[in-house]
Amino acid sequence: MRINLSSVFVDDQDKALRFYTEVLGFVKKTEVPLGEHRWLTVVSPEDPDGTELVLEPDSHPTVKPYKEALAADGIPVTSFAVDDVHAEFDRLRKLGVRFTQEPLELGPVTTAVLDDTCGNLIQIAQYA
Repeated sequence: MRINLSSVFVDDQDKALRFYTEVLGFVKKTEVPLGEHRWLTVVSPEDPDGTELVLEPDSHPTVKPYKEALAADGIPVTSFAVDDVHAEFDRLRKLGVRFTQEPLELGPVTTAVLDDTCGNLIQIAQYA
């Protein structure tokens, strides 16, 4: 068994696609129209056949309160691995990304938390 898909709920799929590709550096893998929304996925360019991240519309009525509660409590919805948190933090900050947590060393892992502009906090993590 392996993870094939994971999702983040986004308030605007076009805005999310721009942020996740142009800022974070993922690449679009799948885009299929489904009424007013799309089945829209991105992948790491380092692993194009790996786990896909679904940019899922947050239109279900239970999703927005869930997202708001997590963000208010500072809880990231997911974590992305990076080779160097400090370098990625600097690169993203120069692109205007807002961080809610600067790089923090926590034993064998260094993390930082960013705002994805779509209602989510995302952790980036470097493992020793």
